[in-house]
Amino acid sequence: MLRLRLLSAVVLIPVLICVLIAGQPWLTLTVALICALAAWETFALLRSGGFVVEPWLGVAGALLAVLDAVLGPRYPAVSVGYVAIVVVAFGTIALRQPEPRLGFQAWLSGAFGVLYVGLLAFTVRILEAAPPIPATAWLVGILDAGRVWLLVLVLGVWTYDTFAYLAGRGIGRGRFMNHISPSKTWSGVIGGTLAAMAMTGALATAAGHATLGGIVLGLLIAVTAQAGDLVESLLKRTAGAKDSGSIIPGHGGMLDRVDSFLFAAPAVYLYLVAVASFG
Repeated sequence: MLRLRLLSAVVLIPVLICVLIAGQPWLTLTVALICALAAWETFALLRSGGFVVEPWLGVAGALLAVLDAVLGPRYPAVSVGYVAIVVVAFGTIALRQPEPRLGFQAWLSGAFGVLYVGLLAFTVRILEAAPPIPATAWLVGILDAGRVWLLVLVLGVWTYDTFAYLAGRGIGRGRFMNHISPSKTWSGVIGGTLAAMAMTGALATAAGHATLGGIVLGLLIAVTAQAGDLVESLLKRTAGAKDSGSIIPGHGGMLDRVDSFLFAAPAVYLYLVAVASFG
């Protein structure tokens, strides 16, 4: 299994790097594809958990989240409208259920599924919210500001996940959230967090940002990435599933690969907005 995971990573990582280098519109199109696949898996898990779902409407809602992220910077009111559309659409469709309890369940599961997966669209928003790269920064001229900070997000999450796994396997001390994910340990959490803080601190410095700010961002990424992973584990336990799918050999489903980003992407976006507002 480990060999299969490594082979999949060897294929996937260069693809993601190529997309990052290519820039727009390939970045947005890739996020849209990932959102659609993750939405399908999310609604499959909800169905397995006994919830009434509308999978195709869920996929459409997830794609609408990406469109909202593209239009949001120019038309701020669109984002409020997006949330309203999701709540109203699923509430209206739920009225066709024969029993009020089933209808209410369909409404909640539908709105939750779309808004949950739609969090990934914040990766597109980061492209617009990123502060400019100073002319003296090491990374200036290599990538534009949006892609630099998207790289901070990606490498921050990957570093946390990798070192949490290594520290957990190597040290394995202190069970963490055992009722949700028995394999998690405090040693893994601490090791992953320290590594993520070091990575984002170095990248922030290379981008001309305050090193301390980058370290704080690393802590923020570590906390939210771990929370995103645990929330998906909660969803899979509810569905009685080990993985969200089998689209990626050795890695499970698409949702299994992006669960950490669902919470970390909004955190990085809000951090950048705060920096722009108070910096």
